Amino acid sequence: MSDPVQIRIKENGSIRVKGTVEIIDGEGNVIETKSDFSLCRCGLSKEKPFCDGSHKDVFKAPEGLGQI
Repeated sequence: MSDPVQIRIKENGSIRVKGTVEIIDGEGNVIETKSDFSLCRCGLSKEKPFCDGSHKDVFKAPEGLGQI
């Protein structure tokens, strides 16, 4: 049995995914399988849906969203 996937919302940063997941498009097709990566939540990444660090100096999460 594999370890459960963990999703961590980083305060003023990305959504960190630890574990292997399938990324599925709007039609239900698996487009990629990835392990241990970050998802963009600021909208500034040029690699969406993945984080490229563009948020570092400009993104401020709404209060509480980094506290989960």
